Amino acid sequence: MTLPTIFDACAPRPDILADVGDDAGFAARLSGAAGGGGGAWADPARFFADTYPTDGLKTLLAQVFGRLAGAGGAAIFRLDTSFGGGKTHGLIALVHAARGMTNIANAAEFLDPGLLPRGPVRVAAFDGVSADPANGRDMGGGVGARTPWGEIACALAGREGYERVRESDEKLGAPGEDTMRALLDGAPALILLDELAQYLAKAEPLGGAPGKQLAAFLAALFGAVAAAPRAAVVFTLAIGARGKAADAFAHENRFIAGAMAEAASISARTATLLNPTEEHETVQVLRRRLFQSIDDSAAAAVVEAYRKLWTANRDAVAGEALRPETAARFRAGYPFHPEVLDVLTGKVATLNDFQRVRGMLRLLAAAIAQLWRERPAGAAAIHLHHIDPGNRRIRDEIVSRIGQKAYVPALDNDIAGARGKTALAGRIDAGNRAGQPPCAAWVARTAFMHTLAFNEQLKGVTSERLRYAVLAPGVDIAFVDRAREAFARASAYLDDRPGAPLRFLAEPNLTRVIQREEENVDAGEARKTIDKRVRVLYGGAPLDAVFFPGGPHDVPDEAGKSAPKLVVLSWSAAAVGAAADRVPELAARIHAGKGEDGTGARLFRNALVFVVADAARREDMRRAAVAHLALGELKRPERLRDLAPHQQEKVRDLEARSGPQLANAILQCYRHVFYPSGERLDPEGPYIAHTAVDAQRPVSGAPGAGQERVVAALRELRQLRLPGDDPDSPAYVRDRTPLKTRGEMTARALRGEFRRNPRLPMLVGDDVFIAGVRAGVERGDYVYRRGDFLCGPGEPLQTISVDDESSILTMEYARNAGVWPRPAAAPEPEDDRPKPDERKPGERAAKRRQPGEIRDKTPPPPNDIFDVDNKVLGEALARLWEQARAARAGRIRELTVEVYDAGDAFPFLAAVAAAPGAETTVTLDGGCETPQGGAVHLRFEGPAADAGPARQFLQQQFAAATGKRLQAAFVMSFPGGLPMDGGAARKFADRLARFANPATLVRATAVAMRTADDDTP
Repeated sequence: MTLPTIFDACAPRPDILADVGDDAGFAARLSGAAGGGGGAWADPARFFADTYPTDGLKTLLAQVFGRLAGAGGAAIFRLDTSFGGGKTHGLIALVHAARGMTNIANAAEFLDPGLLPRGPVRVAAFDGVSADPANGRDMGGGVGARTPWGEIACALAGREGYERVRESDEKLGAPGEDTMRALLDGAPALILLDELAQYLAKAEPLGGAPGKQLAAFLAALFGAVAAAPRAAVVFTLAIGARGKAADAFAHENRFIAGAMAEAASISARTATLLNPTEEHETVQVLRRRLFQSIDDSAAAAVVEAYRKLWTANRDAVAGEALRPETAARFRAGYPFHPEVLDVLTGKVATLNDFQRVRGMLRLLAAAIAQLWRERPAGAAAIHLHHIDPGNRRIRDEIVSRIGQKAYVPALDNDIAGARGKTALAGRIDAGNRAGQPPCAAWVARTAFMHTLAFNEQLKGVTSERLRYAVLAPGVDIAFVDRAREAFARASAYLDDRPGAPLRFLAEPNLTRVIQREEENVDAGEARKTIDKRVRVLYGGAPLDAVFFPGGPHDVPDEAGKSAPKLVVLSWSAAAVGAAADRVPELAARIHAGKGEDGTGARLFRNALVFVVADAARREDMRRAAVAHLALGELKRPERLRDLAPHQQEKVRDLEARSGPQLANAILQCYRHVFYPSGERLDPEGPYIAHTAVDAQRPVSGAPGAGQERVVAALRELRQLRLPGDDPDSPAYVRDRTPLKTRGEMTARALRGEFRRNPRLPMLVGDDVFIAGVRAGVERGDYVYRRGDFLCGPGEPLQTISVDDESSILTMEYARNAGVWPRPAAAPEPEDDRPKPDERKPGERAAKRRQPGEIRDKTPPPPNDIFDVDNKVLGEALARLWEQARAARAGRIRELTVEVYDAGDAFPFLAAVAAAPGAETTVTLDGGCETPQGGAVHLRFEGPAADAGPARQFLQQQFAAATGKRLQAAFVMSFPGGLPMDGGAARKFADRLARFANPATLVRATAVAMRTADDDTP
């Protein structure tokens, strides 16, 4: 058998389904019913059809009409519940009953027909809501009554009655007891007083002590009614039995309560206290007012299905679910789940501004209208979670009428959403499988309704009680638990204290708010933020920053740049693990190659510094970026509005600090620096060393802060010189550059050595280089020459130009060449040298020139020597051949190759030893430091065939050395000359490049062979 749904078993009243949101259907007005002004309460048949006959209401009708029939009994009745508890409803029932109930189909439910009045009953009803003490209330016949006694006199005796109290009414002064007795005149009279507190609040600003006058009137009225056997007075008071009033007119209600108590004592009559609606009857009042029919047989089947469900999950649900009385209450209150009434009467009703029955009617009416519109599948009962705060009417009731505006941020962000934004509960449910109920929304609404209580100990719901409240046939308890856990984990407004029940806080848990916002940060946006901040931190000067290259093609190989390049690798493309024992592959490729395809050999390797992220700290950096973005979002004005003032200040403070924290996280992550060195991290890797820079926490993310730390680390290692720094020893520079073997280099070429040679420091600008040249000249290590200008030790040197027109000569070379000291002027000797055609054949080539050796005082003609520097082997030889052919040199008699990289020198030795047709002399000048601090130095000069032992010795020493250096020069002599025409030169170059590394960086020098018949210039 299919379990009936609420849509099968219940029919709401048409006005409930219309969902017009008109409070007139629930807020009873005495004046409207008594005056016949129309509306829902003016129709007796509709009124009694919609009203449940509570015990209190039946007692009220019986006692009042017994008094009016002359049967005696109490004359004064006080309807005393908190407001919204059915007091005015009881007064309206008296009005309709006094006028007869002959056309009321269910009249017997309320009153014994024998007690109905047999004649007319005068009804005088005063409604403080309609009263107008300043202007007077229109009573008809030109009467404008300003006071309760004015309105009552007019209602009891018409205009004549009003005239008897006119002066008292106009002066707001109470009439005497005799006047009131005369108005009663012994005929049946029912006097009803409602909302006196509102009248008093209106009258007090007018002066004249209206409170005292009202108290005097009540004393007179009570005395007169007590003396009239067929008269009764019924009044309401929104105050509890303990004398507590909590509505907007609490002060006035407390005053009236005292006045009435005094009036009753004066009249020797105590008001009979009646409660029109007892708490256990509330659900029946709701059912009667909201539904026109309910199938009680369906209720039995539904309750039994729930009982079985609770029993099957007895260990997971609250003990309340297993009590027999719970099932009984469920049957009596169907279609309402027992938790609905328990929470509304036991928690929400404790709020000062909640109008008990009336407030419940408004909430449930809106919920029912929404349910019947949406008709969710399988709805077997109305649960607490069906009171949806996303419904405008329900939201207004909670926020405005009940005064729970403090929970608006929780509603907007976690429960119901606002301004087109989906709340947390909705986002969780959106991720569910198709067909799964919206349990997260149910959990959120249930917890929220449990939060609406005055006392702190009442707020919130346990996990067991939540399951009991939400669980229904067809709903898997696992769905409820998963939704609860997901919501509790992500909610910003739930109380997250250990052991706290599921309840909402007016103020969000700021930590949770930030966490939730962080979850919404786009990963791509976080990456952009990090990359942007990296550019700020590592940009600027003195280094030339290159950010996030994809390969060698993104890093130019430039000789003209005055600053080394700081290559910042992308943190996702390269990272260093726990042991920095090898150069990242991308850095190694950039260090080695250049050009679009990266196959060209990079020349200026001593001008590259790499900064690389730490793999273990990338996540810290990412989290810092996410936090920075999340706080930036929360700082927006429209988001700050959802937070308390002190939380707004906290967000501003956290956001202000998040920028420096992100900068610090980046600096801590980008801590690995790889720089040019004569050593290797990996025997097979490039000549690059490593250091780690631990950034101190910065005050702010100042631009260039990262580059400053890199520069400081390199300077401490003596690997970088800035303008103003002391230069290295001129002798040190001479011995580690080709200047030592050549004897002379242009200033530009020597400066270029600082960009190529990892044994030299990197220079920023030319100032340190110039200072070094100047020091070399002053100390007698160098001679500076520019055209005809020559400067040596002891001579003033004003300007040093770094270009191809200026040369630096070693002192040894300058002396050998007769350049320094300057030769003394002497008479020009007779030129007795033989003319070119008188020379013997082969005389100029009789003896092979050694590197750096000067044969005579006159340098050879420029076209006799061809030179190519900073080129890879194959390209260098090809350019030499081109120069020789362009100079019309038929043959090359000598080729010198200087290898810059020590790692390439040993393989090249094997290649030149096997070079065909050449006699090779090798110079190896090397040394190293042992791990224990010892020093080794070896210099070999001799035939290539004899260099093997020297090579083996140096290789063994270099393998364990902590510092090493090597200069290698190879001089190949061709006895018959290497022809430039034909294919001999090309074949020689191809063979040499094939056996050596073709990417070896060299300087190559060729000397042309001249013969007696060679007349080329």
